[in-house]
Amino acid sequence: MVAMKKAGTPHSPKLAMYKRALGDAVLKLNPVHLVRNPVMFVVEVGSVLLTALLGLSLSGVSTATDTPGFTGAVAAWLWFTLLFANFAEALAEGRGKAQADALRRTRTETPAKKLAARNAAASYTVIASTELRKGDYVLVTANDTIPADGEVIEGIAAVDESAVTGESAPVIRESGGDRSAVTGGTRVISDWLIIAITSDPGEGFLDRMISLVEGAKRQKTPNEIALTILLAGFTIVFLVVVATLLPFSIYSVQLAGQGTPITLTILVALLICLIPTTIGGLLNAIGIAGMDRLIQRNVLAMSGRAVEAAGDVGVLLLDKTGTITLGNRQAVEFVPMAGMSRSELARLTQLASLADETPEGRSIVTLAQHQFGLEATQNDRDAAEFIPFTAQTRMSGLNLNGDTIRKGAPDTIMRYVSEQGGQVSKAMQLAVEQIARTGGTPLAVAYNGQAIGVVHLKDVIKSGIKDRFNQLRAMGIKTVMITGDNPLTATAIAAEAGVDDFLAEATPEAKLKLIRSYQAAGHLVAMTGDGTNDAPALAQADVAVAMNNGTQPAREAANMVDLDSDPTKLIEIVAIGKQLLMTRGALTTFSLANDIAKYFAIIPAAFATTYPVLAVLNFMHLTTPQSAIMSAVIFNALVIIALVPLALRGVPYRLVPAAQLLRDNLLLYGLGGLITPFIGIKVIDLILWALGLA
Repeated sequence: MVAMKKAGTPHSPKLAMYKRALGDAVLKLNPVHLVRNPVMFVVEVGSVLLTALLGLSLSGVSTATDTPGFTGAVAAWLWFTLLFANFAEALAEGRGKAQADALRRTRTETPAKKLAARNAAASYTVIASTELRKGDYVLVTANDTIPADGEVIEGIAAVDESAVTGESAPVIRESGGDRSAVTGGTRVISDWLIIAITSDPGEGFLDRMISLVEGAKRQKTPNEIALTILLAGFTIVFLVVVATLLPFSIYSVQLAGQGTPITLTILVALLICLIPTTIGGLLNAIGIAGMDRLIQRNVLAMSGRAVEAAGDVGVLLLDKTGTITLGNRQAVEFVPMAGMSRSELARLTQLASLADETPEGRSIVTLAQHQFGLEATQNDRDAAEFIPFTAQTRMSGLNLNGDTIRKGAPDTIMRYVSEQGGQVSKAMQLAVEQIARTGGTPLAVAYNGQAIGVVHLKDVIKSGIKDRFNQLRAMGIKTVMITGDNPLTATAIAAEAGVDDFLAEATPEAKLKLIRSYQAAGHLVAMTGDGTNDAPALAQADVAVAMNNGTQPAREAANMVDLDSDPTKLIEIVAIGKQLLMTRGALTTFSLANDIAKYFAIIPAAFATTYPVLAVLNFMHLTTPQSAIMSAVIFNALVIIALVPLALRGVPYRLVPAAQLLRDNLLLYGLGGLITPFIGIKVIDLILWALGLA
C-alpha cells in the first residue's frame, strides 16, 4: 500500500515476495483449497492419476499408458500447470499479506484511560485496550495512542493518522461534526479528547483493514461465480467426452484390426488441454489484483462486488465543495462604486481583512498585494482597532485614526449604511445582483458609513477538473454535482465545471430520491460522502465511497473507504473497476480462443495411432504424436505464467466508447488467443526435436 511506504514501513524485496508466493503455491496444492476451483481441481486429479500410473509402470505393473518417460514428463508439466496457477494467485495475495503484516505492527496493546462517566471531570482507571468494550468512554491526551475506534464526544485535538493513511500531516478531530470519527492505533499530538468506543476488540477498523488487504474475507462476486459455473460446465462436458474416447478407441481398433488404442496418458493430457485452464488458473488472481490496485491508492473495498459495480457505473454524484471546487471562496475582483478607485477600494478592504483569518479574508489580502502591490504597514496594524465578525453583527472590519471600515454580506452592509445616514446606489445593487447571477458571492464594503464597493468572492474550480469530467463523459458516465447552493449559483458553477447535471439546495432526502430515480432508470450510481447526513444516500448507492476523516455512520454505510479522504478519487475507482472487468473479459476471451486453437494441434496427434488417416491433418508438421501432445501440455502450462503480469497489472484502460473497447479487445485477445498456440506449440516442438526429446 502506498500508505505503508509513506509511513516508513520497510518495503519487502521482490525476491522475498516471490519466494513467499512460491511457498504458498505449494501449500495451495491442498485439494481442500483447489476444490473451490473446479477447473484446476480436475488438473490436480489428472496429475495425481498420471503420477500414480507412473509409479505403477516403474514398479513393473502393466498399465494402459505410454513409456514411463513420456508419462512422467506429462505428469510433471501438469503439476507445473497447477503450481503456476497457484503462484499467480499467491503473488496477487502477496502484496496484501505484506500490507497486513505492516498494519499488524501498528496494532499494539496500549493503555487506555477508561472514564467512569462521559465527561472530563470524571475519574478514570488505566486498563489494557483489549479490555475496552463498545459503549465505554476513554480520555486521550497529548502523545497518547487512541486505544480503539470511536467517536469524539468532547474536546478538539490534532491527531497523527500516518499509521493508517500514510500521510504525515496531522488532522483535526473534534466533537459534534463530520470530523468526529477516530481510529484505534492513531496518536493524539496535542490537546485532549473524550471518545465513545464504537467497536469491540477484534472488530475495529484496523482489524477490518487487515482482513481485507490480506484477502481473508474476500468473497467471490456474482460475476466470478457465474464465470466459475460456466467454466465448470465446459469442464464437465469435456470430461464426459474424453471419458468416452477410450472405449470408443478400443472398439475402433478391434473393428478395424489395425492401430493401437489411445493411452490414458494422452487422454489426461487431452482433457487438460481442452478445458479452460488458462482463465481457470488466473481467475482468482484477477479479482485479488483488482482489489489490490485500489489498496495501492489507499482505498479499501469492503467487497469485490463494489469494485465490479464501479466498472459498470453510469452516474457519478460528486459533492461541489472540496471535490469540484477548492472548498474555500476566494477573492477574484474588486468592484468600486462611483468616486472610488479600484486600488483605493483594494487598500481599504485589505486593511479591514488584516485580522480576518478566514480563507476569504486571507484571499482579499493576497489579491490586493497581487494586483496593486499593496502592503499594510506595521503602524496601521498597531493603530487599528479590529472589529471581529460575530453572528449578531454579521460583519467585520476596523477603526483606524477615526475612520471606520466594514465588510460583510450585502444586506448587512446596506442596513449598516442606512443606519449611519448614508445611501446605497443603484450601481451597488446591480453589482451585487450581477455577481450572484454568475455564481459568485458578493461581499459589500463600507467606509465611514458610505458604501464604496463590492468584493467578488468565488468558489474556485479545481484545475483540470473540467478535463476529468470530459474523460468521464467519454467513458459514458454522467456527472451530477451535489450542492447546498441556491439554483442560480449552482447553475453557474455547474456550467463552469462542465458537469452534466446538478442538484441544488441538496438535503439528505433529496440525495436519496435522486439516487433511487437513477437506479429505477437502470443506472448504477456512485457517490462520495463524509457526513452523517450522507449515510442514507451512501447506503443506497451502488458504489459508496466514504472519507476516512468522516463520521462513523458514513464509513459504516459505504462499501469503500478512502484513507486519503480525497473525494476526486472516485474517478480513479471507476477506472479501476472498468479495468478489472476488462481484464477478466479479455483473458476469458483469450483462454477460450486459445483452447480452440489447441484442438487443431492436439486432436490429430492424439488419435493418429488409432486412426492413421488423421495424420494428414497434422498441418503444423509436428515431429511425432508424442511431441505434439508434450508441446501442447508445456504450452498450456507456460501460457499461464506468461499471462500473470497482465492479470496482476490489468489490461490498459483507454477512454473510448464501450462498444469500441469491446470490439478492440475481442479482436486483440480473440485473434491473439487463436494464433499464439500455433506459434507456441510449433516452437516448443522444434526445441524438443533439437534436444532429441521428440
